[in-house]
Amino acid sequence: MRVLYASEYTLSLPEGHRFPIGKYSALHRMLHAEGLVRPDVISTPQRATWDQLSLVHSGSYLEALRAGCLSQKAARRIGLPATRSFVDRARRVVGGTVEAARLALVEGRAANLAGGTHHAFADRGEAFCFFHDVAVAVGVLRREGRLGRVLVVDLDVHQGDGSAALFAGDADAVTLSLHGARNYPFHKPPSTFDVALPDGTEDEAYLAALEAWLPRALARARPDLVFYLAGVDPFRDDRLGRLALSRAGLARRDRFVLESLREDAVPVVILPAGGYGPTAEQTAELHAIVHREARRVFGPHSRALAPRTC
Repeated sequence: MRVLYASEYTLSLPEGHRFPIGKYSALHRMLHAEGLVRPDVISTPQRATWDQLSLVHSGSYLEALRAGCLSQKAARRIGLPATRSFVDRARRVVGGTVEAARLALVEGRAANLAGGTHHAFADRGEAFCFFHDVAVAVGVLRREGRLGRVLVVDLDVHQGDGSAALFAGDADAVTLSLHGARNYPFHKPPSTFDVALPDGTEDEAYLAALEAWLPRALARARPDLVFYLAGVDPFRDDRLGRLALSRAGLARRDRFVLESLREDAVPVVILPAGGYGPTAEQTAELHAIVHREARRVFGPHSRALAPRTC
């Protein structure tokens, strides 16, 4: 599986910051150490251009970021420094998802080692998300004539409010979100399918919900491409999660999603989305699970899917 990664994904944050930014470099190291990725399958993406970002985001928001004059209130909503280096980092993450989507359409699957920034809206960022990488990737690939129907499978513990808002009214996009009912965001715009789970939901109940709703979403979407936000914040020890999945439960979840897509011959882009473990290394170890399951499901030498046409 081709993987997108850049050292720019990890920048310095103040000690004690809630965002575990070191998890990206830690995940990169782990995948190398386990032999799950080889140097020849890793590519460094270009930063998304301002023109590409404008397919989704408003001109006033982009200009404020480009000029370095985002208001303090708007920056606080994002929760990361609105500096040039962090804006450039966010553009690189979006570029990684765009390139992963291009690769997946040809090769059947690809992964970006950052991304799944599903809390960004057209005119603002929120909750560690400057830009909505999936929506930008969809816009870019549609403009290039490569993509038609899309399914976003969002298994981050937090509902993808930005995804719900940005894809609302898009007849060729379906959004499925399994999330904590009482967790952030507190205002949840409707996804195509929202599955709100009570605090403390464990493996069996979670997997039963997923097994009930993913086939419905696939049948509704008939997608040319799936973006899989494999957030690990449903894990029982996550600092921001409030659900109670085990490591084995996360693995079963990822296996079910990937096997379902393999059976339907649907290309997939794998994105890490959220995860807030006690340390960056522990969080990265959980993010590595979906890559282990991808190896098991697709195999190291499985054939690429035939390219799809819109």
